[in-house]
Amino acid sequence: MINIHTLVPHADPMVLLDRVITVDEESLNAEVTITPNSMFFDEQEQGVGAWVGIEYMAQAIAAYAGYQALSKGEAVRIGFLLGARRYVATCSHFLSGSVLQVYVRRVLQNQNGLGAFDCQILDVSDVSNTPLATATVTVFQPEQADQFLQNSNHE
Repeated sequence: MINIHTLVPHADPMVLLDRVITVDEESLNAEVTITPNSMFFDEQEQGVGAWVGIEYMAQAIAAYAGYQALSKGEAVRIGFLLGARRYVATCSHFLSGSVLQVYVRRVLQNQNGLGAFDCQILDVSDVSNTPLATATVTVFQPEQADQFLQNSNHE
């Protein structure tokens, strides 16, 4: 297994995924176990709100990009979540004790850093493999993130 912290350019506690299970040229499968210590855990609901699924997907995409960069001998760079189309969750919360797998598959990658990924979140204990959440997530990873941020602050 690959250490998620080497692939995602975040510091704890903002690394929300636990591990990468598999990765290849087109896709990545990551895992997260929901516990009372999970970021955004709601004591009353005994889980993490399904709205956090978008961030799980975005971090899986970041891990995918990090893996691709390292495999080419490049540094891991930051990227930006631009949006999600058709985010559909079949539950209100990811419940405590659940082991979730977050699958991302690249469907578009432009030279300018714009990309789109089909994503889904599954509970490993669900033998029917019915997704808990699905979306198409759009991201942007500029070559020079610092310069991009500096230029966007002047507009």
